[in-house]
Parts: sequence; C-alpha cells; structure tokens
Amino acid sequence: MSTSTRLGFQTEIEFELPKGYVDDAGTLHRRGTMRLATAADEILPLRDPRVQQNEAYLAVIVLSRVVTRLGTLADIHTGVIENLYASDLAYLQRLYEKFNASDESEVEVNPEKQWATNGGKTLRRIAAVGEA
Repeated sequence: MSTSTRLGFQTEIEFELPKGYVDDAGTLHRRGTMRLATAADEILPLRDPRVQQNEAYLAVIVLSRVVTRLGTLADIHTGVIENLYASDLAYLQRLYEKFNASDESEVEVNPEKQWATNGGKTLRRIAAVGEA
C-alpha cells in the first residue's frame, strides 16, 4: 500500500479491496486510490435526499467522492460504491476513518484492524457532523 505526499502531508493512499468490484463486463477491479476528504465531502452529502431518507447512504456518497481510482474504471460514482461487496464497503469505511482521523503526517493503515461503530453508524466523524 503506497501513499502520495503533497504539501508536506499525505493526501492520497492506495488500497486493494479484499474481494473487488465486478463491473458489467465481468472485470474485477481491486486496486484503487483514496484522497483526503475535504469539509465539502463531509457536509454537502447531508443535503442529498437519499441521505435524508436513509442516514446509512451518507457513507456511499462520501466514499464515491473520495475514492478517485478503482482499477480501470473511468468514473467512481454512487452506483459503484452501492455494488461493492459488504466486506469491501466495510474495508473502505475503516480506511476512510483511519486516513482522515489521523493528525500525523504519515499514516500506518492496518486494514485488518476492526473499529467499533458509533451507535450503528458507519463513518463516525461524518455522522457526528450530520447530527450537529
């Protein structure tokens, strides 16, 4: 797993999904890149009607914004994230939490480590923003 450092801190991280996303043509996509989230990535999805109807959808929208590459896919959108296997979605949620919660300049990401959820919510920091 490699990282990209810009401006003196880590801005992107590469990952490999445990199972991978299978596109309509049957191609398996496992390796990807996630960038650091911005305030807009965490706030703007709260206005989306899908999130207002189902709070769990927040994770789908946020991940579709911060996952910048997945295999050879030209576009990462909510449909891609919706169709990930549950274990891959959980992996990306843990990676997002670890990568965006760190104040360190270099992040050691351990995809095997399990973190507890906060009241059943997936992206704890994002859910907290939505409840403010």
